[in-house]
Amino acid sequence: MSVSLLNVVVTLIKIVVVELILLIGVAYAVLAERKVSAFIQNRYGPNRVGFWGLLQPFVDILKLLMKEDIVPEKANKFIHSLAPGISLMVALSTIAVVPFGEKIHLFGMDIKLQIADVNIGILYILALLSLGVYGITLSGWSSNNKYSLLGGLRSSAQMISYELSMGLSVIGIILINGSFQLSTIVQNQYGWKWNLILQPIGFLTFLVASFAETNRAPFDLPEAEQELVGGYHTEYSSMKFALFFLAEYANMIVAGTVITTLYLGGWQFPYLQTFGLPDIWVSIIQMLTFSAKTAFMVFFFIWIRWTIPRFRYDQLMNLGWKVMLPLALANLIITAFVVTYLKL
Repeated sequence: MSVSLLNVVVTLIKIVVVELILLIGVAYAVLAERKVSAFIQNRYGPNRVGFWGLLQPFVDILKLLMKEDIVPEKANKFIHSLAPGISLMVALSTIAVVPFGEKIHLFGMDIKLQIADVNIGILYILALLSLGVYGITLSGWSSNNKYSLLGGLRSSAQMISYELSMGLSVIGIILINGSFQLSTIVQNQYGWKWNLILQPIGFLTFLVASFAETNRAPFDLPEAEQELVGGYHTEYSSMKFALFFLAEYANMIVAGTVITTLYLGGWQFPYLQTFGLPDIWVSIIQMLTFSAKTAFMVFFFIWIRWTIPRFRYDQLMNLGWKVMLPLALANLIITAFVVTYLKL
């Protein structure tokens, strides 16, 4: 087998494995949401299907598959069917550039623990995040429902507002590291040189923007059951609704991986290389470290949802334009000044 063909096979295997793990993670993130919310509200969560309710996600998927798919008579049926797929594909594609380890030595070759190590990784993530709004906006418009349309419009305004703060927050990291490549950014966080410590304001603005970008409470204005019935997915049922559901939780997990990569040292376990462990153990610990940090961020997303009430729409806009944007700009100016001064 030629080297190029072998690389293609390895890449395909990595895609299948990573996406399968992500989808399983999505299923259990839903279960974690229900368990954590039950704990916070002092009640029982799902505990009937399987030990401790661990098989509940698969029963939920089966139930959604068996429900009737209802499409409004005057909806644009093609766009109505396409929109959930756009949301899910964007969520599943974003993780392609996220490194979940350095490398692992298997079958006589070093395999990078990353699907695609591109030199514009940050731009790739920001580009896909900006595409995610199309699925929600098109679903709201194509449903021919005023509540759905309002949800889609809210989502557009919300994502435009918070993408600015998110992009400006990331520029601080680019200035410090001098690279758009995510693997380089992780390697530069060796030891305790995490960007969380170097860029605390950038971390805060990026974290809040991530809540808004994933439509998670307290930024779930596009759904807002009390105001818009179900918002952009009011007219969706069966597997199409399930795709939106999967996309939301996939986005939450991917947001956790991106925050981990950019601010929490990625797969770095502080000074792991100094312990003199075999390479295979180093790779396993790196992957477990990355998974633990991501799991903590997912828990944090869930915790915030069941702790802080939803903002009003004017509060959401005021926070984005009058607080987040000035903070992100100030952080960028200060970072640029410090980087330039240190170089001098």
